[in-house]
Amino acid sequence: MDWDKDGDVLAVIAEKSSCIYLWDANTNKTSQLDNGMRDQMSFLLWSKVGSFLAVGTVKGNLLIYNRQTSRKIPVLGKHTKRITCGCWNTENLLALGGEDKMITVSNQEGDTIRQTQVRSEPSNIQFSLMKTDDRTSAAESMISVVLGKKALFLFNLNDPDNPADLEFQQDFGNIVCYNWYGDGRIMIGFSRGHFVVVSTHTGELGQEIFQARNHKDNLTSIAVSQTLNKVATCGDNCIKIQDLVDLKDMYAILSLDEENKGLGTLSWTDDGQLLALSTQRGSLHVFLTKLPILGDACSTRIAYLTSLLEVTIANPIEGELPITVSVDVEPNFVAVGLYHLAVGMNNRAWFYVLGENAVKKLKDMEYLGTVASICLHSDYAAALFEGKVQLHLIESEILDAQEERETRLFPAVDDKCRILCHALTSDFLIYGTDTGVVQYFYIEDWQFVNDYRHPVSVKKIFPDPNGTRLVFIDEKSDGFVYCPVNDTTCEIPDFSPTIKGILWENWPMDKGVFIAYDDDKVYTYVFHKDTIQGAKVILAGSTKVPFAHKPLLLYNGELTCQTQSGKVNNIYLSTYGFLSNFKDTGPDELRPMLAQNLMLKRFSDAWEMCRILNDEAAWNELARACLHHMEVEFAIRVYRRIGNVGMVMSLEQIKGLEDYNLLAGHLAMFTNDYNLAQDLYLASSCPIAALEMRRDLQHWDSALQLAKHLAPDQIPFISKEYAIQLEFAFLSFMCMKIRQLEHDEACLAGVAQMSIRMGDIRRGVNQALKHPSRVLKRDCGAILENMKQFSEAAQLYEKGLYYDKAASVYIRSKNWAKVGDLLPHVSSPKIHLQYAKAKEADGRYKEAVVAYENAKQWQSVIRIYLDHLNNPEKAVSIVRETQSPDGAKMVARFFLQLGDYGSAIQFLVMSKCNNEAFTLAQQHNKMEIYADIIGSEDTTNEDYQSIALYFEGEKRYLQAGKFFLLCGQYSRALKHFLKCPSSEDNVAIEMAIETVGQAKDELLTHQLIDHLLGENDGVPKDAKYLFRLYMALKQYREAAQTAIIIAREEQSAGNYRNAHDVLFSMYAELKSQKIRIPSEMATNLMILHSYILVKIHVKNGDHMKGARMLIRVANNISKFPSHIVPILTSTVIECHRAGLKNSAFSFAAMLMRPEYRSKIDAKYKKKIEGMVRRPDTSEIEEAMTPCPFCKFLLPECELLCPGCKNSIPYCIATGRHMLKDDWTVCPHCDFPALYSELKIMLNTESTCPMCSERLNAAQLKKISDCTQYLRTEEEL
Repeated sequence: MDWDKDGDVLAVIAEKSSCIYLWDANTNKTSQLDNGMRDQMSFLLWSKVGSFLAVGTVKGNLLIYNRQTSRKIPVLGKHTKRITCGCWNTENLLALGGEDKMITVSNQEGDTIRQTQVRSEPSNIQFSLMKTDDRTSAAESMISVVLGKKALFLFNLNDPDNPADLEFQQDFGNIVCYNWYGDGRIMIGFSRGHFVVVSTHTGELGQEIFQARNHKDNLTSIAVSQTLNKVATCGDNCIKIQDLVDLKDMYAILSLDEENKGLGTLSWTDDGQLLALSTQRGSLHVFLTKLPILGDACSTRIAYLTSLLEVTIANPIEGELPITVSVDVEPNFVAVGLYHLAVGMNNRAWFYVLGENAVKKLKDMEYLGTVASICLHSDYAAALFEGKVQLHLIESEILDAQEERETRLFPAVDDKCRILCHALTSDFLIYGTDTGVVQYFYIEDWQFVNDYRHPVSVKKIFPDPNGTRLVFIDEKSDGFVYCPVNDTTCEIPDFSPTIKGILWENWPMDKGVFIAYDDDKVYTYVFHKDTIQGAKVILAGSTKVPFAHKPLLLYNGELTCQTQSGKVNNIYLSTYGFLSNFKDTGPDELRPMLAQNLMLKRFSDAWEMCRILNDEAAWNELARACLHHMEVEFAIRVYRRIGNVGMVMSLEQIKGLEDYNLLAGHLAMFTNDYNLAQDLYLASSCPIAALEMRRDLQHWDSALQLAKHLAPDQIPFISKEYAIQLEFAFLSFMCMKIRQLEHDEACLAGVAQMSIRMGDIRRGVNQALKHPSRVLKRDCGAILENMKQFSEAAQLYEKGLYYDKAASVYIRSKNWAKVGDLLPHVSSPKIHLQYAKAKEADGRYKEAVVAYENAKQWQSVIRIYLDHLNNPEKAVSIVRETQSPDGAKMVARFFLQLGDYGSAIQFLVMSKCNNEAFTLAQQHNKMEIYADIIGSEDTTNEDYQSIALYFEGEKRYLQAGKFFLLCGQYSRALKHFLKCPSSEDNVAIEMAIETVGQAKDELLTHQLIDHLLGENDGVPKDAKYLFRLYMALKQYREAAQTAIIIAREEQSAGNYRNAHDVLFSMYAELKSQKIRIPSEMATNLMILHSYILVKIHVKNGDHMKGARMLIRVANNISKFPSHIVPILTSTVIECHRAGLKNSAFSFAAMLMRPEYRSKIDAKYKKKIEGMVRRPDTSEIEEAMTPCPFCKFLLPECELLCPGCKNSIPYCIATGRHMLKDDWTVCPHCDFPALYSELKIMLNTESTCPMCSERLNAAQLKKISDCTQYLRTEEEL
């Protein structure tokens, strides 16, 4: 079966049938066509460009059917055997191949034009353009065909005597398929997974350009998309997509594990948007390669396409939850209003009503032509189609509207113009035409209220939210701001011809701000309506936009963009850098922020910055900006703040003026722009002010000119004042001359100068050399230099210690020896540079490089070290020292030639060529090096984001997360950390904790906690991570609870030192934060510390202390489940050694329980059994010591006083309760200890038993007043 060129008719042939079935997709009807040859048909193919259908039979006969004329042309004996394959070209030539090993080329009448015999059975015939040496292409004259599934045969219709037969390696297997693409290249796929690219150019025919084994076991199909410049291959249950520009670059791999019977054929759509795959199991898979970027915004609400049949509506500014709308068709346009959504294609649109929690389909509407765009607002919609705009109510049945106000078509019938663009605001329909007219239609009054005529047609219009300002772009790609209120336009400066659209700032305080965007950048402009220079537009700055991002909404410097993946991404404009917390910013960063604020007229923020800077220059800059923008009240406030009384009084006098030009003239004068002030005064109601200003400034010529026209009676008075000033100036000049003539030395100097001028050079030079004045030597040297007497001039300069001038003159006379002598005294870089160039020209590179260094010409120094002195180490050292961008570029180029890409990337970054460095890192897989280098530089968030996006594309989630964290995109960083493979789990979780700690975002915190608790994958993570998370968030109470749980787990596992360290570190943290210690934590720490003390005491031979601590541990034996029997055994033995026979008997009896008896160590078992059989209940009484709170006598190891009911602090050296007169603390952890006991312990130990920090007896101090350590629980 085969479709015709238009895709309207499907032709089908069936086995054992002589009829051809034609199914019309438009009418859904089937017709039959008799072939008239009574042969079984074997081949069927429609023409690419005409209505011809070719049908071949098993006996080699051919039928050509013209569907347009219904004419059938039978051709008998075209081949002697079955016709198996064929192809039409664009000139309606038909190439056929058959089992008779013959290839024929026929025209549309069936006449044979060419035929050739081949060595094997042909298959898969294709036509293509023939590429010649000069790369010109003719018609489709090249035929390619597979022979015997092993070779590719190329046959040129224009050169039939020289066919080409391309053989391939046998281990590649059979040829499965092939495709022509690009500039005469063929991509061939083989059954064993290989694919090869060969050229068909005359000079390189059959030359292999690329070869790879894409699939391990088999390859079933290849498909090329010229639109995307991509190739897809399938096999081994996967599809691999590569870039045609660089076939080594694997763009994507799609796995199809469920297809266990094998894959079939691949095919792209013409636009490359869809990729289809058939399988041996009978399935058809269709993949979406890119999503159309369709979106719209109205006020702060946005709508954007999130899949082919789904639109998402969101209002990120007001915090509304996004709503998804399933639509019936794949839309060509999307529009959103305050209460409605419209989607559509061709001439039809579907409207939806936006409810609070749901979206309801309202209606669909057909227009009179294909809709180019549609705009919505509150009640009305406006659709642009075929040069017309239809304005209509969206919900006409709900609103009680007059019939004539329901719909209207623009322009009127008698208006001979085409509408090229339109927009809809709450009050106006605005459109621009091909005749250059911008029309305002007022919806409330249902009539036109304003029009503006532009010299050329208007392509695009973009009104602000109120419709009171409008940006339009004409056919010359120039941009203008139009104000309909006063019918004025301002041309937008530096307006790029590639601009795609405009967005106005929706934040109410920045009414004049708008952005223009193209594919790469966003340009921020500010429209200043009221300045002393009149209305004007300024370019505030530009911001780079990530690839395939379309701006939708601008609010307070935050740009919401739509991406190809159907999501939105927020970008912060570089011109709004001051929105970050500038209170902690240094002065160098604050000054650019201040300039941004002044440009955007954010004077309140600028005031705060000036207050932080506390710099008079900053205050004056703010004041000048206020004057420029005619903000008189604010200017008064600023000048009052800096104490400029004169300006305050002057501004107070003019602040009530209503004449705009007069007020602007005064302000221009205050900013010293006198010419502008004069023009404004003359245009005002008080032009005499211009004359008064010129008189006050003593600009007499200008004052006299103005007086002729404004006040002729003032000319005599102005002339008199002018004469007085001239007389004063003349007298001052004469007095100065007389004083000079009176000086003797001046006379002698004059003699020397005049002698030289008169030609008596020897006398003049001798006079100047004898004269003490350096200035005279300089002046005489200058005269001689002008007379080309370089030797004498240089001599005078040198004697006058003007070494720079002397060296310069010696250079002019080419006296390099003298120049070299003077160089140590020369400070002018220019002279050093000239000397260096001369030495370099002579090939004396070492002297040249020294001179270049003195001239600070680092680029030349680096060049000579690299090119002539072969000393790259010195060049690198200079680049690192000087941070010269140009030098860094040269070194980078040097390393690039050596193939040292890592060093090349480092120096490209140093030269601020981040884009080149990024590209190089991508090409040579050195992104980790680039990332390390750029991480240590002054790097922008955009660079970090580019690296993050690269790693994201490489599915290297840990690295992507790190750089999203660096650029402040915490949500994306956390998402990537949580996606890291298990091999990177520890590092990833640590980084995720750091991310959440920096973000301080509840949502991100909950996400991470869910991950740690195993909510996502069912695998709870180690509790230590939860503990570190709480610590990072400074949630110390939760951290304490987690620490208790961790310690309990470590304790249960027998890791008592670990459990002790966890509890101690948490105890210290809570103590430093002055948070009450949980009693469970304190108790567990005390028991664990008692256990740790046992080893120390037993090692030191103090069995009594060891036994007392073991009794405490054994009384809490349930907290040591892993070592119950060993601990009880140790307790029995130590108690027996210490003479505590009754305690030994009690714990020995416990060990005799059935569950413990079998686990007793054999060497102690008989002894313990003997204790139980022959009990000895004698016991050494425990010493009694006073409670430090109430002095009640209690056993020294008892920690709870029966008298005052207080918990007594314990000694970290012995475990006993503390005594008031024997108190000290560890200087590191501040835990108490008995001074005498800790001192004894430190004779054998070198660390604190609690914190393990190094400690010696000299560091201990006995504390006489321990009141601060004896706080009761109520006081805490």
